[in-house]
Amino acid sequence: MLGVLGDLVEDIVVWVAGPLRHGTDSDARVFRQRGGSAANVAAFAAGQCPTRFLGCVGDDPAGHGLAAELAGHGVDVRVARHGRTGSIVVLIDDAGERTMLPDRGAATLLETVPDAWLNGLTHLHVPAYSFDGEPVGTTAVDALRRVRAAGGTTSLDASSTGMLEGFGRERFLALAAELAPTLLFANREESAFLGLLTDGRPGPQRARLAATTVVTKSGAEATTVDVPGERPFTVPVPPVGEVRDLTGAGDAFAAGFLAAFLDGRLTGTGLGEAGLREAAARGHRCAARVLASPGASCPPD
Repeated sequence: MLGVLGDLVEDIVVWVAGPLRHGTDSDARVFRQRGGSAANVAAFAAGQCPTRFLGCVGDDPAGHGLAAELAGHGVDVRVARHGRTGSIVVLIDDAGERTMLPDRGAATLLETVPDAWLNGLTHLHVPAYSFDGEPVGTTAVDALRRVRAAGGTTSLDASSTGMLEGFGRERFLALAAELAPTLLFANREESAFLGLLTDGRPGPQRARLAATTVVTKSGAEATTVDVPGERPFTVPVPPVGEVRDLTGAGDAFAAGFLAAFLDGRLTGTGLGEAGLREAAARGHRCAARVLASPGASCPPD
């Protein structure tokens, strides 16, 4: 079973028609969606492998509704309830790019992960957003250590350059080196900011994550997979028709990749090149499904 720990919030997705006009009205379409990087990964993964979400929401109508929506995707939802449920305003321009205004609310208030929440997990995935804030930061680190001690594998997502700048590059690298996750997901800008991959070559900080396979996404360009002790290889991204909203694409990629990775562990191909190539390819297919829909959602089948 895949476990995902982190944020479950409401996304208020705004498709802006043209540039924002300061001090007056700007045409837009507004959508309310379930959001939070961790919750998105769990929702996208649930149709591919058994998945459990671990987090915190408010004891309020929004929190109850979001937890129910996530469970409706087949996710085993385990949440504490404190404070008020968070929300994020996501502004989407004509190119599909996002500007996010987060108010994470209760997502930062996860104080503990009971043993029962971790029972049966073979892998735990944590977006780096969960390290930013307390008590959830300490709770996330503890959960990752416990899963590793029990023989499971783990993964992190670098989340965003804005978050990494605020948290501190050196602080994040030191924490990642200590936790030694099996996998680290990042996009091109995040990987370069961390000094892990620049222009397709391992960066100056790569050796600090000597036990971690680094997966660097690059939009429509090929994804780079850097396995410790081996030459990085790339996996091409198939052409995509419409790109209207990039929200959740990285989370969908992680979901597809992790589901294939867990399948590979069962068949013995997990961290081999063939298994990682298949994982990246499944991640690309999963991400492609969300690009024409508002927020982290897929069109109906």
